[in-house]
Amino acid sequence: MMNKEQKKNYISEMETQFQNNEAVIVTHYQGLTMTQLDELRGQMREHGIKFTITKNKITKIALEKTKCKELSNLFTGATAVAFSDDAIMSARILSKFAKTNENLKLLGGIMGSDVLDQAGVQNVANLPTLDEARANIIGILAAPASKFISILLARSEKMSNLTPENS
Repeated sequence: MMNKEQKKNYISEMETQFQNNEAVIVTHYQGLTMTQLDELRGQMREHGIKFTITKNKITKIALEKTKCKELSNLFTGATAVAFSDDAIMSARILSKFAKTNENLKLLGGIMGSDVLDQAGVQNVANLPTLDEARANIIGILAAPASKFISILLARSEKMSNLTPENS
């Protein structure tokens, strides 16, 4: 049991987490072993994502004063929350983990100011990361330039192969 001071600290910390993170994803983890939870936390930590098991009743109190108050109805049962600034990476890690561990259920979340349901979280998980999107754009931009250069090089080779007796 938490005493009154611990509850105040918990509420304050959770309010800060809900307000200061760009992405909040709510999950149910009932049935996962401690080893599985530690593995998931480790994967999340590698990407700067905080994965926290919540105390639902006082978490709902913390939610009341934040941009995430619409998520209040998701806090029933064995609930854990992923807090991060990269919604795509956190959704991707949770989605991938849920595919191999059926006891992890994605419930919904918030990305920026958009409330996401379970399908919304899955859609976010399928988006390219910022680095992948940049690589795709660079590939698109670089492709025409490299083709143009190869055409010019091919033309110059043909011209250099022409000798006075061949023309």
